[in-house]
Amino acid sequence: MTDPRPVVDSVAALLDGATERAVLDAPGRSGAVLERVRIGGRPYVVKYLDHDADWSLRAAGVPGSPTLVLWQRGILDLLPQEIAQPIVAVARERARPTLSAVLMRDVGPWLVPAVDDPIGVEQNARFLDHMAALHAAFWESDLDLDVVAPRDRYLELSPRMAEAEAARGSGHLVPGLVAQGWPRLESVAPRAAAVVVPLVEEPGPLLAALAGTPQTLVHGNWKLDNLGTDAAGRTVLLDWETPGRGAGTADLAWYLAINCRRLPVSKEQAIVDYRTALERRGVATEPWWERQLALALLGALVQFGWEKALGGYDDELAWWEERAVRAAALLG
Repeated sequence: MTDPRPVVDSVAALLDGATERAVLDAPGRSGAVLERVRIGGRPYVVKYLDHDADWSLRAAGVPGSPTLVLWQRGILDLLPQEIAQPIVAVARERARPTLSAVLMRDVGPWLVPAVDDPIGVEQNARFLDHMAALHAAFWESDLDLDVVAPRDRYLELSPRMAEAEAARGSGHLVPGLVAQGWPRLESVAPRAAAVVVPLVEEPGPLLAALAGTPQTLVHGNWKLDNLGTDAAGRTVLLDWETPGRGAGTADLAWYLAINCRRLPVSKEQAIVDYRTALERRGVATEPWWERQLALALLGALVQFGWEKALGGYDDELAWWEERAVRAAALLG
């Protein structure tokens, strides 16, 4: 393990000397505020991680923020060369421990455009390859990778979260959609709901089954809004909002679920590409692959059943429903 990384004791100190400050209109919907600044003549972006404003931080249940914990433990220094990690400094407000901030190199020109068009086949393959590189680098690691608890990761988009946000009087869009979507799943996809809804209330059987398969460091949110490709061909990876120890295929399943409308290849091909990339890096997949993949795909519907239901019963929801029903027998 590397030495713990220092944390600046105030946001003001983090931004000492910053000029040309401007709030960014970012695609995220968590409530986080981003600013573009210049320090020493160089462009940076600062992201404010405020538990009072950000529902995703509250759902993660990590004091300060998961990103701050990864930084302090030196985990971000150990990422493989395929991953471009832009954070250069982190602060936590001593007078207000619920507020932290990360200072990042401005990687805006390299990020995937926030449009509806599919990404390119080559870029998609690179993302999957570099996802496998991340997982291989921390495969069955004895490092302290436990940041966001698996339970909180799988319940981030649950009725529990929506109810907690409603009780706060939160006006954020996503918690409201989550509250609408879960009841709808039972009417539009009852076979899926019979498997998934009990796990959204109590994910213990899923967590126990996944824990019996190989573990690694998972990022937790491989959505295209968090990804890019830099000039050296590395994958820019932002927003470590639910990282921790988990099944690598859980990152894969999230990627397939949240980016479904923009993938240039079938889900089946993406799965093959990821597995091939793992094996190319020396990870033997045969003993555990089918079990972990099936459970992870079920887990993705535990996270996104609400969102799939809002779109009605279409080919997308049907694909996930079939995987959830198949995986039910693995819960034991």
